[in-house]
Amino acid sequence: MDIPLSTIAVVGLGTMGTGITEVLARAGREVIGIDIDESATAHAVGVFEASTARAVERGRITEEERSAMLARFRTFTDLGAAADADLVIEVVPESYEIKQQVFRALDAIVSPTAILATGTNALSVTRLAADSAHPERVLGLHFFNPAPAMRLVEVVSSVLTAPTAVTAVTALARELGKEPVAVGDRPGFVADGLLFGYLNQAAAMYEARYASREDIDAAMRLGCGLPMGPLALLDLIGVDTARTVLEAMYAASRDRLHAPAPVLRQLSEAGLTGRKTGRGFYTYEAPGSGTVVRDALTPLDDGRGDGSERTVRSVGVAGSGTMASGIAEVFAKAGYVVVLAARSQEKADAAKARVAKSLGRSVDKGRLTGEARDDALARITPAGSLDAFDDVDLAVEAVTEDLEVKRQLFAALDKVCKPGAVLATTTSSLPVVACARATTRPQDVIGMHFFNPAPAMKLVEVVRTVLTSDEAHATVREVCATIRKHPVDCGDRAGFIVNALLFPYLNNAVKMVQEHYATLDDIDAAMKLGGGYPMGPFELLDVVGLDVSLAIERALHREFRDPGLAPAPLLEHLVAAGCLGRKTGRGFREYAARR
Repeated sequence: MDIPLSTIAVVGLGTMGTGITEVLARAGREVIGIDIDESATAHAVGVFEASTARAVERGRITEEERSAMLARFRTFTDLGAAADADLVIEVVPESYEIKQQVFRALDAIVSPTAILATGTNALSVTRLAADSAHPERVLGLHFFNPAPAMRLVEVVSSVLTAPTAVTAVTALARELGKEPVAVGDRPGFVADGLLFGYLNQAAAMYEARYASREDIDAAMRLGCGLPMGPLALLDLIGVDTARTVLEAMYAASRDRLHAPAPVLRQLSEAGLTGRKTGRGFYTYEAPGSGTVVRDALTPLDDGRGDGSERTVRSVGVAGSGTMASGIAEVFAKAGYVVVLAARSQEKADAAKARVAKSLGRSVDKGRLTGEARDDALARITPAGSLDAFDDVDLAVEAVTEDLEVKRQLFAALDKVCKPGAVLATTTSSLPVVACARATTRPQDVIGMHFFNPAPAMKLVEVVRTVLTSDEAHATVREVCATIRKHPVDCGDRAGFIVNALLFPYLNNAVKMVQEHYATLDDIDAAMKLGGGYPMGPFELLDVVGLDVSLAIERALHREFRDPGLAPAPLLEHLVAAGCLGRKTGRGFREYAARR
């Protein structure tokens, strides 16, 4: 099998197959595109002609280079055209029956030295190989959509795959400018194995009416820096495809997190499979379009108040840490009078100094004028006790994530703050209602979960308890609009939207390493390159802090009682050993000591 892979056949010219043929032809390979549907072959040629024409217009390639690329790409409707291929990549529908038919036919067509690759992301490569006449030459080659843009390629070996085949395909992936990640054969592999569990939970969250589709998607885009929200991504992938992948994952893992949410079946069986049909979780302008149009579920308002909100002119921020100073900066820049209270005048002064330093950096970067900085600082009054909150219209608590500490603080706010003041907690994992019950005015208590760093992050999760009044909720929504934050509404349960979807994904990544399925580096690379995540899961865990992450995962497990949410033992062991991430110099990785 030690031969150059110069002629490559791609069987199945749907969106993925067409993208793969473009990647191969651009890299100088002779490409044979095969599809039983003549319209699919014509479409693939048209797509390639259009993309190469755009490349010429933008000066990326010459007209001569374009002509050579187009000449290297030939299309056929008969598998017999693959006879001279060194490598065949099948990307036909996700069905064992269809794929097995293709592989059996190829056994009688291609040379004994040709490598056969499946593009599946859900089915067993081992099972497909076992049905082949030459199982040693069968492997998985999983590109990501859109193939020309996405750098990740998962190279999947079964127990039957010859190492020489893996070596040859891995070298090809690198020559194509891709980043190959070697993985074993299990449904979803690395990237989809982590991604689809997260997508499934988002679908279940929507189905339970915990939050709207718009708020779920906005929360994950703005709170985690993801390129798309999970429900929009399900529509792009195809709801039916996602259901197929999850069914395969659940069959292998028996993890309830992989059991397809019923809404996926309902949408699939109704033919509402996403963009390709023009309707899925959202409604689109036309089948195949990415333009969302208004439907019966689209919010009617702009997200601002309905007139029942209370007037807020002054804000009290309780705390002296990074989050408290960041929130104080946000309010001061928006024109609010801010009282920044800490346990001592010294701590409060230090918190204001932190705000001054942050504003100074904004001036240095040209984001803020010196005059605006001075005005914002002048609006902040540091105080050594909560007594200074006696006239604020909104009090925001940003102290340590300890329920008893927060309960004591809310009891104090209840005594100090004037009637009608809204009391907000920034907790990310504790029950808001417990803070509310520490007061005599639970109707005025609400969650207002900012994300770190507060001045930069646009998201605020607005958390209503069963006792929160409409007026308090409307007030906080209006305040969020004034400080130019994007509010998303959710109920008072562990994790709210973002952490409830993010931390099970992080926990599953830890389980992958714990089971020796993939390395830290491969998993981080897979999620950045294949999922568009700004950070890999282990990079993020070390930044957040393993102790903080463990506390959130324990809270989720206590709340939902799902065995799949139990913290991975490896995470618990690292925390017990004092390896908490960057702040201690060691977590999943080691870091240079701080000076």
